[in-house]
Amino acid sequence: MFEAPSHATLVAPGEPFELAARPTLVERRASEESLERELEELAAEVDDLQRQLYADDRWALLTIFQGRDAAGKDGTIRAVFRQADPAGVHVRSFSPPSTTELQHDFLWRTSTQLPERGHIGVFNRSYYEEVLVTRVHTEFLAAQGLPDGPAEGEQPPPEFWAQRLESIRDHELHLARSGTAIVKFFLNVSFDEQRARFLDRLQDPAKYWKFRESDIRDRERWNDYSHAYEEAIGATSRPWAPWYVIPADDKDHLRVMVADVIVAALRSLNLRPPRPSFDRPIEELRALIVDDQPR
Repeated sequence: MFEAPSHATLVAPGEPFELAARPTLVERRASEESLERELEELAAEVDDLQRQLYADDRWALLTIFQGRDAAGKDGTIRAVFRQADPAGVHVRSFSPPSTTELQHDFLWRTSTQLPERGHIGVFNRSYYEEVLVTRVHTEFLAAQGLPDGPAEGEQPPPEFWAQRLESIRDHELHLARSGTAIVKFFLNVSFDEQRARFLDRLQDPAKYWKFRESDIRDRERWNDYSHAYEEAIGATSRPWAPWYVIPADDKDHLRVMVADVIVAALRSLNLRPPRPSFDRPIEELRALIVDDQPR
């Protein structure tokens, strides 16, 4: 079964997790040119390793990206997978659930999008929204029609969230036992940097579409979201489904660190090509091709 590659940003399983103790900015910044070169090399290796993953046909890799608004999820996904074969990498973004999705359990809509063997799945947001957004805005639970859910206007008891986190752990353990390696990233952006990015969006008409009035509402609940992230990450970082909390105030460093973890995860799978489908000696096959003629 897959085990988490060691990294400075790894959340150690079973240890108390405090978001405030994790940096949002790398102290020593390399030059922009060196970071771009490193990212280019890592992106090329992601492409090569994905091809090996496909040939090996034993594993799938699921990468999950969570973070506050403007943390850099979209840009990081584009940068890390920019050289990968589109046929081997499947990106899925999850907006608020549809009416049909609300008729199922909270893991259903993501289960239908899981990567098959030989492929990389990328979840831009995920089932974790159900212990993050719904925990801060509990009014969203009313639409889920839960038989034992809280009444409208009531707060769910603590065991409600504990049970959802238990379901997520069980789900991820099942996937890991079935050959899906899971790597989860929380992009840790600071309050001040998020403000700067929001203001940048509101200064450029081409970026207006990225901003929603609900972003202001969520900034007002910053501490509530921090608590929800701490609970979710601390309860679900496991050796087979680790969390990496990546400093996100510097996008160049952010992308390099994410790519580095993904490359390490793929390398750890000990990928190998399948056995050839032929039994004849290589030299004989080469000779047949060298001497062949059209008929």
